[in-house]
Amino acid sequence: MKHTRIPILGFAAFSGTGKTTLLTRLIPILKAQGLRIGLIKHSHHNFQIDQPGKDSFRLREAGASPVMLISTHRRAIITEIIPQREPRLDDQLQHFDQSGLDLILVEGFKAEQFPKIELYRPSLNKPLLYPDDPNIIAIASDCALETPDYLAQLDINQPEMIATFITDQFMRSL
Repeated sequence: MKHTRIPILGFAAFSGTGKTTLLTRLIPILKAQGLRIGLIKHSHHNFQIDQPGKDSFRLREAGASPVMLISTHRRAIITEIIPQREPRLDDQLQHFDQSGLDLILVEGFKAEQFPKIELYRPSLNKPLLYPDDPNIIAIASDCALETPDYLAQLDINQPEMIATFITDQFMRSL
């Protein structure tokens, strides 16, 4: 990734594995350790940040792009992607303010080339990703797996263990 200035770590899995659930538990642990965390989430849906009828929605629908919606609490920048195409992570990193961050976590973008932790639940009957992705550095699962020695095995239900792997192994190896 040529547009990242800080460590970037992905969480890759099939839908329904629990990526968001794990990240909502993991981020507070990392923040409590003093890390400043940014996050990029890939969505396959046509999501709306603003709502129909609101001024920002109407202005965007009128053709403005980007539109910045700002308050005393947060800022959102809405940019239409024209022509519509599948986003690339490195392209999005150009637009992501990395100042003041120690680590960027990424949910999705599983086909992209950057370090990732694979989340795996055998009960979902989906294939493992690591055999076809040399960028997977660990697997977090809800059961023991037979994997190569180079892959760390983590418990998907123990976010503290995953946080320790991130801080003690991933961050220190960079």
